[in-house]
Amino acid sequence: MSVPFFYEPQIKAGASTFELSESSSRHCIQVLRMRTGALLNLTNGKGLKFEASILSEDRKAAVVQILSSATIPAPNRANSIGIALLKNSDRFEWMLEKITEIGVSQIYPLNSKRSEQHRFRFDRHQQIIVAAMLQSQQCWLPILHEPMAVTKLIAAADQDLKLIAHCEDDQKNPLQQVPAAQNNLILIGPEGDFSREEIELALQNNFIPVSLGETRLRTETAGVVAMTLLANPVSPLT
Repeated sequence: MSVPFFYEPQIKAGASTFELSESSSRHCIQVLRMRTGALLNLTNGKGLKFEASILSEDRKAAVVQILSSATIPAPNRANSIGIALLKNSDRFEWMLEKITEIGVSQIYPLNSKRSEQHRFRFDRHQQIIVAAMLQSQQCWLPILHEPMAVTKLIAAADQDLKLIAHCEDDQKNPLQQVPAAQNNLILIGPEGDFSREEIELALQNNFIPVSLGETRLRTETAGVVAMTLLANPVSPLT
């Protein structure tokens, strides 16, 4: 059985003991029925990982002893995504989970000219990302931004490589053939695609147009495909 993994943003390097949050305490003691001496792992979501054991079995404030700690380097490549909000919250939440598991650095939910209405619930979406980080045994929590206009992100983006995936019949590079940089951003539009004006604005701000394949993908599928390709760049066939 794998050792349970918990997110504790307040834990600091050098700690010898630590009081778990109420939610972690309840899950340890009440749900998992862990007892004194049981092992668990903790992360602050910023690269610190701790191995610990339970000292007290309080369901609201369990205390653990820190046995060891390590600093996990940040991923070599920072891949961020700006993706249009969806009317179907379940599909958007599925996408958040999957791109976190794959490895995403920052997530920018976007409002564009053709975006659908969406009830953005930051706390719920953040919980989904935390759970996906822990499930995939990562120690770097992606940054989730509040929704913003795509035009604002286009103007403010400062990544080394800026990409936009759209469905217009323009000249586009297959994403897997674009050499990835250390810091990348890709924009994914809504089901109705970005407007012509949004695409032109992106091109004027040095975004490179890319395609994700021969078929037209749902927004959430496109997000997963884009993050997969950026996380695992493939050299062009020769």
